[in-house]
Amino acid sequence: MNQIKNIVFDLGGVIIDLDRQESVNRFVAMGIADAGDMLNPYRQHGVFLQSEDGSITAEGFIEKLSEMSGKALSYETVSQGWLGFLKKVSQEKLDYILSLRADYKIYLLSNTNPFVMDFANTTAFSEAGKPITEYFDKIYASCEMKVAKPHREIFELMLADSGMIPSETLFLDDGEANVKMGAAVGLHTYQPVDGEDWRAKVDQLLGR
Repeated sequence: MNQIKNIVFDLGGVIIDLDRQESVNRFVAMGIADAGDMLNPYRQHGVFLQSEDGSITAEGFIEKLSEMSGKALSYETVSQGWLGFLKKVSQEKLDYILSLRADYKIYLLSNTNPFVMDFANTTAFSEAGKPITEYFDKIYASCEMKVAKPHREIFELMLADSGMIPSETLFLDDGEANVKMGAAVGLHTYQPVDGEDWRAKVDQLLGR
């Protein structure tokens, strides 16, 4: 893969270790009894998917959850529900990503929501006190692009906007369907398991 010039990372399960059950527990505690049926490590369902594919705003999501729970929920309460997913943000992986930026263009392509992005854009995101924007040349978030992986459209929009050539791009994602679609649009792919330390494998793929 010596021709690689760009690397695209997923966020949850690749850079951040996930704890789906903690998020489910927090939403259930708010009164969202069927949160477990709608929350998934790879792709959400129902109103949670609407938050990630941008078909409803953060305010609209809070409103819908408030209706479902039968009580007025605050932004902070709902945000803490989503942030339950984030078990550990790996500073080691973020530092490695920073080191890659000397030789490669580095992008993020994530199925995520406005609540997680609001948190990620603060200095609380990393142990180093840097927001997520410090680590990537550009961030492609599903909630802002109005489409979620594994839809082909989100890949095509990213490629068109960035000017990346698929054959010169490596894509890391822990979701099988996302990796299959990445390969279908011509990207080189690697599918780490959630929590895997993939740094040595990426070095190997890049011939570093």
